[in-house]
Amino acid sequence: MPNYLHGAFWFVLVSFVSALNDALIKLTGTRLSGIQIAFLRFFFSFLTLLPFMLRGGLRSFVTPHWKVHSIRSLFLFLALAPWCYGVIVLPLSLVTTISFSTPLFVLVLSHFFLKETIDVPRLVATLIGFGGILISAGPSHIEWSSAALLLIASTVLFASLDVINKKMLIRNESLLSLLFFSALGTTCLSAPFALLDWQTPTLFECGMLLLLGVGANMILFCLLRAFQFCELSSLQPLRYVELLVSSAMGVVLFHEWPTVSTLLGATLIVPATLYITRAEVRRRKKKAADTPELSTEEPAV
Repeated sequence: MPNYLHGAFWFVLVSFVSALNDALIKLTGTRLSGIQIAFLRFFFSFLTLLPFMLRGGLRSFVTPHWKVHSIRSLFLFLALAPWCYGVIVLPLSLVTTISFSTPLFVLVLSHFFLKETIDVPRLVATLIGFGGILISAGPSHIEWSSAALLLIASTVLFASLDVINKKMLIRNESLLSLLFFSALGTTCLSAPFALLDWQTPTLFECGMLLLLGVGANMILFCLLRAFQFCELSSLQPLRYVELLVSSAMGVVLFHEWPTVSTLLGATLIVPATLYITRAEVRRRKKKAADTPELSTEEPAV
C-alpha cells in the first residue's frame, strides 16, 4: 500500500500538470497563434534541459541516433502544432476526452505496422471507443468540428509516435538525451512557421510559456517516478482524474461547462481505453513469462 500511494501521488500529479498545460495553451492562445505557442513550448522545454546537458560536457551532445531523433521530432511537431490550435478553440473537457483515445489508435497502428494481433474483445472495445469519439466531436458548428478533427488527427500522430518508439527502440541513450534532442528538433522544425505569424509575447505570456515548457518535461518525469513504485495497470483508473481537473479548470478559468455529448462520449471512451490498456499489460506479462529472455529488456521510451 505505501508503494501504491507513492505511485498514485506521482500519477495524479501528471493529470494536474497535463490539465494545467492545456489551460496555459488556451490562456496564451487568446492573442498568440497555435503554431507560435507550439514553438515557444518546444523552445522553453529545450532551454530548461540545456543546463543539465551542459553538466555532462560536450560528449552529452554526441549521439549516433540522429535519424531516430529526427523522425521522433517530426512526428511530435506534426502532432503538437494542431493540438495547440484545437485546445485554443475547444472546451478543455472535450480536449481531455479526445486525448483518452490514444490507446485505441495505438492498438490499430500496432496491428498494421508491428504485426500485433487484435483479439475480438479488444476489437469490440476499440469500436466502442471510436463511437465515443464520434459522439464527443459531434457538434455541427464548422469551427468546432474542424478543431475536433485536428485534435483527433493529433491523437493519431501521438499514437504513431508511440509505435515509432517501439519500432525504433533506443537503449544506449539516457532519458535526458531523448528529451533534449526531441525538444531541439521540434524547436528547429517549428521556428520558420512561428516566424510567419509572429506576435511578440508579453512578459506575462513568456512566464506562462516557460511554465508550459517546464510542465512538458515534468509530465514524463512524474510518469517515470510513478512507474518506479507500481505497475501501469494498477494506476490506469487514476488517469481519468484529468477529466475532472480539466473540467474544473474550464469552468473556473473559461466558464466552459462540459456538454452532454462530451460526457456521453467519455462514458464510452473511458471504459474502452481502460480495458484495452489492462489487456495490453496482461498480454505483455504473458509474453514475458513465455519468453524469459525478454523479461529483462528495458522498456521503450
